Amino acid sequence: MKSQGHGRYRYSAIGARPPYDWPRGGRLAVYLGLNLETFAFAEGFGAALAPAPHQPDVLNYSWRDWGNRVGAWRLLDLFAEQGFPASILLNADLYDEAPELIAAFRARGDEIVGHGRTNSERQGTLSEAAERALIEEATARIRAHEGRAPAGWLGPWISESAVTPDLLAEAGYRYVLDWAMDDQPVYLSVRGGGRLLAVPYPQELNDIPAIVVRGASGAEFADMIVDAFDEMLEQSAAAPLVMGIALHAYVVGQPHRLRPLRRALRHIAAARQRVWIATAGAIADHCLALPPGIAPGSEGAP
Repeated sequence: MKSQGHGRYRYSAIGARPPYDWPRGGRLAVYLGLNLETFAFAEGFGAALAPAPHQPDVLNYSWRDWGNRVGAWRLLDLFAEQGFPASILLNADLYDEAPELIAAFRARGDEIVGHGRTNSERQGTLSEAAERALIEEATARIRAHEGRAPAGWLGPWISESAVTPDLLAEAGYRYVLDWAMDDQPVYLSVRGGGRLLAVPYPQELNDIPAIVVRGASGAEFADMIVDAFDEMLEQSAAAPLVMGIALHAYVVGQPHRLRPLRRALRHIAAARQRVWIATAGAIADHCLALPPGIAPGSEGAP
């Protein structure tokens, strides 16, 4: 039986695509995606860092909350020290719980990316009307605090329904981070003839799958970042590439993981003249401005 397709993009071999450069002439773009998340107490979904026998799950709740109270501030200092901008993947409910934290990243000029209301819910299981309301509410709260709507979206738990890209495009989003199928930005087909770009978001260089799920140490995760950077820098001589690094404050903000992460970011910073250290939004803007036929899937983009 032939499997059902998604209809969002067509197959495209990376070596057969037209080349293009990132700003300043390099062909490797690097961005940091820092997840700032909030979780309901004693209800809903939650990242289980340790076994949770019952609710209220004080252990895991407070472990995650440490990320917003301590770990994120350590990461903010590290980003400033190494001169890295960041894309902040933000649960909108955090405006109520930790407004000072968001203000600190805002003061740096970091990008705010929509990441739902809270990570205690998934949007992919909702009705279309309820999912639209979730997107609208999260977007409105970010617009109210930041003075403009976010351009990008990462679904809580990277959860999508069959119509999520359509709803995002209709809500004015320019790019989404949910799809991890490529090392270049790719246009997704959406209903109504709109345009929505999938910017690569990593599931390998991501501290949750690497450290929490597969049990890598902080040093091993840092080695992954360094090895991926060196390899992708070589590969980018032939084609433009995007290297995202996905971080969660309650994971890599821990001191024993922050130290090796510092080493990895210093390694990338030392080569900043050869690469473009950017935000996910800046990467999307550059691709959206390319002529049709350059970025995959852009042939018929309006």
